[in-house]
Amino acid sequence: MPKRLQQTLNADKALLAIYFTAGYPQLSSTEKIVQLFDKQAVDIIEIGIPFSDPLADGIVIQQSSTKALQNGMNTKLLFEQLKGARKQTDKPIVLMGYFNTVLQFGLDSFLENSKRCAIDALILPDLPPEVYEKNYKKSFEKYDIPLIFLVSPQSTDARIRYIDKLSKSFIYAVSSATTTGNTTAFTESHEAFFTRLKALQLKQPLMIGFGISNMKQVTQVQQFAKGAIIGSAFIRQLDERKDDLGVNDFFLKL
Repeated sequence: MPKRLQQTLNADKALLAIYFTAGYPQLSSTEKIVQLFDKQAVDIIEIGIPFSDPLADGIVIQQSSTKALQNGMNTKLLFEQLKGARKQTDKPIVLMGYFNTVLQFGLDSFLENSKRCAIDALILPDLPPEVYEKNYKKSFEKYDIPLIFLVSPQSTDARIRYIDKLSKSFIYAVSSATTTGNTTAFTESHEAFFTRLKALQLKQPLMIGFGISNMKQVTQVQQFAKGAIIGSAFIRQLDERKDDLGVNDFFLKL
């Protein structure tokens, strides 16, 4: 695991990660938002790679992805922007996308460019852990780019432990079996899942995402995990403002 991400995960505090889509709302937004995040209480910056069919994402992120593609965002341009973004912050940057995008670009080329841009980890929801372990693990390890796996309430304890053993970074715990942005409030079933995860005493830290939109929910999940991940709620803020200055307002509203 890259030292920057390891130090962040080892820090004696609860963490906050925030997701945004590269190239949204404007093509030039990527570096600007990273720069603004650097000045805010964001511990991990998660950048989404726009994709035409993002199955794990709700309508808010889907629409931001569509708009980013219409703006002209592509993987080659993203890496050019990430070089500039890395100059804006020393906070960990995690890329979230879909494996088809990586394969189209070329796995080694994608990982090499990620390394060159000092990307700390990747999230690829459609790459099963078993397939990763059998076919791609050595390539990721070659470039020291850990793959972050997702677990959900439907994941068995055995599978969660398998993912924990395979992981070299944090584990992304999906709060519910739904797409992003669809949870309005945590229920007893959510808390039962969080409690189950905590009781497993996993070696890798947990970050909980999907449906987290305010400080109350952030504080709730931080009782069970290392930190919280916000995505759709931030994208909505950009939608409302139609500019990048909505970043500052978002943190005031949290």
